[in-house]
Amino acid sequence: MRAEGYGGGKERKRGLDLKQEEREEEMRRRLLARLESEGTVSDDALRDLIDEEIVTENRREPIPLERRIPLRTALFNSLRRLDVIQELLEDETVTEIMINGPEQIFIERNGKIFESGKRFSSREKLEDVIQQIVSRVNRTVNEANPIVDARLEDGSRVNVVLRAAAIDGPAVTIRKFGRRGFSLEQLMKTGMLTAEAAEFLKGSVRNRKNIFVSGGTGSGKTTFLNALSAWIPSGERIITIEDSAELKLRDQDNLVRLEARRSAGEGEREITIRDLIKTALRMRPDRIIVGEVRDGACLDMLQAMNTGHDGSMSTGHARSAKDMMARLETMAMMGGDLPLTAIREQIASAIDIMIHLNRGRDGSRKVETVLEVQGYDRSREEYRLRSRYERNRETGALEKKEGQRAVFP
Repeated sequence: MRAEGYGGGKERKRGLDLKQEEREEEMRRRLLARLESEGTVSDDALRDLIDEEIVTENRREPIPLERRIPLRTALFNSLRRLDVIQELLEDETVTEIMINGPEQIFIERNGKIFESGKRFSSREKLEDVIQQIVSRVNRTVNEANPIVDARLEDGSRVNVVLRAAAIDGPAVTIRKFGRRGFSLEQLMKTGMLTAEAAEFLKGSVRNRKNIFVSGGTGSGKTTFLNALSAWIPSGERIITIEDSAELKLRDQDNLVRLEARRSAGEGEREITIRDLIKTALRMRPDRIIVGEVRDGACLDMLQAMNTGHDGSMSTGHARSAKDMMARLETMAMMGGDLPLTAIREQIASAIDIMIHLNRGRDGSRKVETVLEVQGYDRSREEYRLRSRYERNRETGALEKKEGQRAVFP
């Protein structure tokens, strides 16, 4: 009998929640109709309309006092912001939002994934939110073009996959970035690196070393690049190049931010990372920062680093520093018809410092290794590398290696 009673209670609660959702959706429809009739209204005027609607609805059927303020916020977010995910976007402890269709929204907090308990009222509402996001950055997503990358106003990265490619409905992944990036000092406090390693990297930036940051998904590459860029001396001209703008360089006056663009329709030309690197070279940069290289643009980046733009930086996706060197070779070969030896010499000449980041199972992000690239030995067919810092697998400490030789065949 207890089991039946418990199950019956759950069913009643589900029924009440559904009734509440239907009621709130009806209020939202009435507000939409009023907005259409009244034209453009300010945020404050919209809040006044919502208050009027809540008072009117309360006369029909009482709304508990403790529910009125959350209802007001929910209606405003639905009409003017990003509906049920707005609260998650404003929660600074949430680092990632994963939407698997309208009824499943997961979040990452402190490196762990949880179900948020939130849901969209319908697939159509989720699709409305998606269109809001992509239209703000002049992107288009539809059945003909079902996959798109975009960003939010705070720089958070958004990936959208519509039903044409996502079987269970629209899928949205939002990688959030703080309103103000982390400093190296803050990253030291998290255990990501030591004070000594941080000083070495600060000096590398100030001394115009070309730096490449590698790591897996969510390892903190963009965060780390932002922290390094804070040590670029003022007065230099910096050009940043990204697929979707995420970098937040601080205290840099002479800064130009360039963003790639996919073709969104007839007459609109695609603008690639390769296009932007070539354009940046004509803009008199002191340093070029490429958010991430994934393809043949790698060759253009290496050539830019090799033609007087010392102090440039970039990132790439790999499981280890050794894998990153191999990936750079592969990507550079995609960018031009050069022999492998020539490409390896380009890499060794272009990159001075290689930093590899790792994300642990507990969600922590760590600097795994810091390598100094000193050239390429043709006779041995290997890079000449010196390990500056390396994380001890047993103790977990990032240790100085006194220039210990590292070999990548």
